[in-house]
Amino acid sequence: MGFVGRERELGDLEAMLATVRRGGRADAGSAVLLRGRRRVGKSRLATELIRRSGLPSVYFQAARHAPVEDELALLAEQIATSDLPDAEVATGQRPASLTAALRLLARALPQDAPAVVVLDELPWLLEQLPGGAGELQRAWDRDLAQRPVLLLLLGSDLAMMEALDGPDQPFHGRATPMVLDVLSPADVARMTGLTGVEAFDAHLITGGQPLVVQEWEPGEPPSAFVRRSFERATSALVVSGTRVLDGELPAGGRPRDVLTAIGGRGERTFTGVLGAVGDGVNATTLTRALDTLLRARAVAADEPLSARRNTKDRRWRVADPALRFWLAMVEPALGDIDRGRPDLAADRVARGYAAWRGRAVEPLVRDALARLLPDDRWPDVRRVGGWWPRTNRPEIDLVGTDDRPAPEIAFVGTVKWRSSAPLTAADVTALATDATAVPGVTAATPLVGVCPAGAEPDPRLAQVWTADDLLTAWP
Repeated sequence: MGFVGRERELGDLEAMLATVRRGGRADAGSAVLLRGRRRVGKSRLATELIRRSGLPSVYFQAARHAPVEDELALLAEQIATSDLPDAEVATGQRPASLTAALRLLARALPQDAPAVVVLDELPWLLEQLPGGAGELQRAWDRDLAQRPVLLLLLGSDLAMMEALDGPDQPFHGRATPMVLDVLSPADVARMTGLTGVEAFDAHLITGGQPLVVQEWEPGEPPSAFVRRSFERATSALVVSGTRVLDGELPAGGRPRDVLTAIGGRGERTFTGVLGAVGDGVNATTLTRALDTLLRARAVAADEPLSARRNTKDRRWRVADPALRFWLAMVEPALGDIDRGRPDLAADRVARGYAAWRGRAVEPLVRDALARLLPDDRWPDVRRVGGWWPRTNRPEIDLVGTDDRPAPEIAFVGTVKWRSSAPLTAADVTALATDATAVPGVTAATPLVGVCPAGAEPDPRLAQVWTADDLLTAWP
C-alpha cells in the first residue's frame, strides 16, 4: 500500500522544509508540534517526509515510563548512529539532562545545510522531566533554532501537546501546531475502492485508522472485511482498540469503565451512564471520569441546537473514531475470536450493525454538512447539529444555524441512512410534525433530508443529500 491520504499534510511539512532550505529568516530553523491519536500515522508521515527530502536526519521515539537516564542515553545513541554530518560528537555520550542531550544534537547538525529531526512521543519524555518544557525552550532558542533544521515534535497525548503551545508555557509561539486526524471518508473510499454507503461503512468500521484500512482488499464488501478480520486474532481491526485503550486509559480505571458504558452499551445520558457503570460510582465520581475522557478527546458532549441554549440535556458519545466500532462491535466479540469462532463473532456484528450504524453515522453526516456549508443555497449556515428534549422524543437529526444559540434556524432535517428505500412522504410528514417542538422553528423553516437512496419527489423538501454527495465534503 502506497502513501495514501496524507498529501495535504505532507505538502504543509514540505512547505515548511522549503522555508528552512531558503533561509533568510531571523531563525534558521523551524519547529512543528504535530499531534494526533495513536496509530493515526504521525510516525509514518514524518518518515515519509524524511524519505522524500533525502536530507540528513535523526529520529528518536520516547518510551512511556522508561527511566529518564536510559531515554537520554538512547537519544544520544540515535544521534551518534544517524547520518548527520557530525554525528560522532554523540558517540559514547550519556547526557545527564535534556539540555545536554539537545546540545549534542545541535553540535551534530550541519550549520549550512538543512536537516530534519524528529522527537516522537515527546510528552512521554517530558512527563518524567520536571521543567522539561523549559529545557526544550532554552535549547531551541540558544542552539537548535540557529541551525537550518526542521524539528518535528510528535505526540499522542493531545491535551499535553496543546498545553506545550499554551500562552503560559515556555515553548509558546516557537512552533507551528499541526493536527493529524484519522483518514477522512474520502481517503478511505480511495483506499478501499468503495463508494456511497459502503465507503462510509468502511470508515465507520476502520475508524479511519491507516493500519486498519490498509488491510482492506480493494472492492471488498464491509461484511466480508469484518469476517476476514475476525479470522485472525492479530488483525489490525481486532487489536486496534486494545492498543489505543492501553496507551491512554489503563484497565481497571473508572474512565475506562465509563467509556465502555458509552461506547459498548450505548448509554448517552448522564443518568444512563451512571446506572450502567454500576456500584461504587456516584455522580461526583462519574463527573470526574467524564472530565478525564473529555480532556483525552475520547468522548464528546453534544447539546441540543436551537434558538435556546440548553446545557442540561447533554448526550454523550464516543469521539475517538478508532474506538466507536471497536467498543460496540469488536470488544464484545473478542471471546469468540479468541476461541476460534470468527463465524459467531461476525454474526454478532451482522445482527447489530444496522441499528448501531443508524446512530453512529449521524455525527459524520453533520460533520460533512458543516464542511459543505455555507454555500449559495445556505449562505448563513455555519453550524449543523441536532435537537432533542429531555425525554428524547422527538429527536431532530439536523438543525442548521449560524450560531449557538441560533438567532435563526435555517433548516431542520432527517437522516434516513438506507440505500434501498428513498425518503418518503411519510418521512417528510413526520419531520414536519416533530420539528414544531424545536425552539425557533416556524412553519416556514425549510425541511431537508439525508438519504443514500435519495428521496421521492416532495415539494416540502428544500434539499436532499446522498452518501456520494457527502463524500465530496472531504477533498
